[in-house]
Amino acid sequence: MDEVRLDSLDGVGPVTTKKLNDAGIHNIMDLLVRGPVDIAEITGMEFDTAAKLVTKARESLTESGQLQKEFVSATEIYKRRQDIGKISTNTNALDMLFDGGIETQAVTEVYGEFGSGKTQFCHTMCVNVQKPKEEGGLDGGVLYIDTENTFRPERIVSIAKAKGLDPAKALDRIIVAKAYNSSHQELIMQEAGTVIEENKIKLIVVDSAVGLFRAEYLGRGTLSIRQQRLNKFMHLLTRTAETYNVAAIATNQVMSSPDTFFGDPTRPIGGNVVAHSSTYRVYFKKSGKKRIARMVDSPHHPEQEVIFILTEAGVSDPEEETKKKKKDESEE
Repeated sequence: MDEVRLDSLDGVGPVTTKKLNDAGIHNIMDLLVRGPVDIAEITGMEFDTAAKLVTKARESLTESGQLQKEFVSATEIYKRRQDIGKISTNTNALDMLFDGGIETQAVTEVYGEFGSGKTQFCHTMCVNVQKPKEEGGLDGGVLYIDTENTFRPERIVSIAKAKGLDPAKALDRIIVAKAYNSSHQELIMQEAGTVIEENKIKLIVVDSAVGLFRAEYLGRGTLSIRQQRLNKFMHLLTRTAETYNVAAIATNQVMSSPDTFFGDPTRPIGGNVVAHSSTYRVYFKKSGKKRIARMVDSPHHPEQEVIFILTEAGVSDPEEETKKKKKDESEE
């Protein structure tokens, strides 16, 4: 689109465009996502020059209606929020928890211990987002950033079949980026803009967001550096979701807090850095064969718990499994 081309900005000629392109910035939206500090650092520009570029980019996107104005009434914000896309989980329980589904322009953090259903949930949403809007999807693709080697195309195939979708088409619309270290994970996120536009991405999945940072920065001596870099990554994810109008799901690992005498000692990794960067925080935990999802933090959702299960179709309502068993018994 011509309105997001770098050379559509005043004062940006071929030399500046090439310098920005070489640094992985390909359009006006990328300028906004990266910010003046990052741009100055990667291009060697003066900070003031980078700041002016970002300001021009913001003004251009505001004028074209792709970005909200600085000062608007709450009524206008309310109207805009009616147009925010939602990806249905295709379960009554989780849709009730998320008030209709996973939102675009927001980061939904899902944390829990191993086997609690985080990756299964991500695989399910990878299929659901591809459905038409009238069926609860956004008719879009997926960017799956895999940091723990947990992405399984076989699972996508089984979920797509269970939902009546073409498995081959479902796989084609998922772009998988395997991150080998935390620096590579940051680089993938920095270069995501072009992938999002070329593949009509509507969902970004980072599974897991903190795993590589946790593995590489060991001990209290490196905690400050780890948190700074994790903070940068999470804010980049948030700005990407907002600027490109996509939904983002970030899974998180947990640890046990030994000073907890009452209640659940499970705590998410990343501390306040991850907590403040996430729009919604949801805790998954095991309860026998069932799973419990609790809304821990949200700007408007009530704190509540719902029960779901994992089936061939991904995440499902418990009553769906009961219906399937009764159907199988009657057929026998």
